Amino acid sequence: MSNTLVDFAKKVIKIEAQAIAQLSEKLDQSFVDACTLIQKCTGKVILIGMGKSGHIGNKIAATFASTGTPAFAIHSAEAGHGDLGMIEQNDIAVCISYSGESDEIMTLIPTIKRLNVAIISMTGNPNSSIAKISNIHLDVGVEKEACPHNLAPTSSTTATLAMGDALAVSLLNNKGFSPDDFARSHPSGALGRRLLTLISHIMKTGNDVPIVNSDTQLLDALLVMSQKALGMVLITNRGNLQGIFTDGDLRRVLETHHDIRSIAIGEVMTKNCKSISADKPAMAAVAIMDKFNLNSLPVVDDNNQVVGAINTHTLMQAKII
Repeated sequence: MSNTLVDFAKKVIKIEAQAIAQLSEKLDQSFVDACTLIQKCTGKVILIGMGKSGHIGNKIAATFASTGTPAFAIHSAEAGHGDLGMIEQNDIAVCISYSGESDEIMTLIPTIKRLNVAIISMTGNPNSSIAKISNIHLDVGVEKEACPHNLAPTSSTTATLAMGDALAVSLLNNKGFSPDDFARSHPSGALGRRLLTLISHIMKTGNDVPIVNSDTQLLDALLVMSQKALGMVLITNRGNLQGIFTDGDLRRVLETHHDIRSIAIGEVMTKNCKSISADKPAMAAVAIMDKFNLNSLPVVDDNNQVVGAINTHTLMQAKII
């Protein structure tokens, strides 16, 4: 029984994969024209669909919106009862109907046309009513549905979704939409947090930063390091960073010195240590720490004055790593 289910599932996936592969062969000047029209749009891209097509429209709208193309979806049935007021002259309507004959969409098209709004259609029939009345038509036709009865929208909805992704990502690439741009529309997501969080947002400052002078006795410096719990102590001269001493440095000192009571921190600190400025992205600190195998990093200003400190735990608390 389980093997039969897996075999059938594989067949479904293969049919849908073939539909997408065949879709790529249909891309022509119409696709270019659709991308150009959307990129020049000064309003919003409005996705309109009924039933399964409406669900696909919702996803395509979300992908557009998150990749730099303002968009939202409206239900074709609700549109005829007031939601059509969301569409304005500078917008573009993308009508999705596999048959190309959806009554709900056909009812809306005269009003959309009166607004002088361009229509891009996605249908499985280039000769359908909706396709013919559109400014641009994108063919999302498939040979067959993955449904064994060739009824339930499966391959067709997958192909339509892929066409929407192709439009959104092609526009993203053409506009030079960057990871930072993406992060700005995803501030609550992991990617947004990593790209938008600056060192200044998460670094330890003021009395939370372990700082001593270079002539401080090692034992006293270790007490400061223990109190601040950052796994390091920074050595400064009038606020100017001179070096760093970490837990790892302590282990090395203990291996080479039998008596550490008379040692000044300046004698065993790491000079010319790596540092970072507060206006850098937190991910820049991660890159430096990974490259040089560091667990902590001083934060300095343009004059090499210590303004803060971060360590691996700080980055973990901020969910940067």
